[in-house]
Amino acid sequence: MKRILLILAALFTSVFSAEFNVREYQTPIIEAKDGFATIIDSPDIVVGSSGVVVHKFDSRKSSIIARVSVTEKGGGFAKVRFEVFDSLEQKALPIPGIMPASGDIVILNYLYKRSLIIVPNKEIYNEVISAFKDMEFIHPDIVGSYLSYEYKPNPSRDDFRKMCSQSAAGLIFIAMNEESLFADCQSFEVLKRFKSGSVAYYQLPFYTRVKDIDTVFWKLGSSKISDFDRHYKSLLKEK
Repeated sequence: MKRILLILAALFTSVFSAEFNVREYQTPIIEAKDGFATIIDSPDIVVGSSGVVVHKFDSRKSSIIARVSVTEKGGGFAKVRFEVFDSLEQKALPIPGIMPASGDIVILNYLYKRSLIIVPNKEIYNEVISAFKDMEFIHPDIVGSYLSYEYKPNPSRDDFRKMCSQSAAGLIFIAMNEESLFADCQSFEVLKRFKSGSVAYYQLPFYTRVKDIDTVFWKLGSSKISDFDRHYKSLLKEK
């Protein structure tokens, strides 16, 4: 039985292109207006990808002042939308009161070398880790431990966003029946899809060695997942 599962897992990921190297891209803001900015386009920019805006105070001091998400591209330019950057929020420190402006630097594909990994079973987990050598995957036990502590057997977008922020990860990889993908961990925009094989069996809410991710009656909306694929598809933001 174990051999059959390993063969199925190998077939699952054999269709992957093991290349998913989205390079970090830096460029100055050309124009900022009404919550959006225009930047120079690049093949490294994907609609739905995210990044940060860095403001330079002087020759030695700079700070992240906003998040951005790519909303469109064309004609040699791309448009990004400004969002609040709260990944490094400190309650003792104020949020920078500086609006992004022309000359500030946009860094896209920020933290895209690190990814959460949500897969249905151990065999697929091992195959995915082997397929994407250049990606640093955050072990699912870290997310599983958080969900167990919070009594959340049905992780939400906000749960994953929190885990990505705490783990300094920019992506989330999700493997489902006959389809797998990388999505931006903040916007949940799908960046890259892969056709993959059938899933032999599911561990819910996903593969992790953390046991007893249970619910409690006094916590509303903490019911267990009954359908792996349906739950994770519902979290994705479709174009």
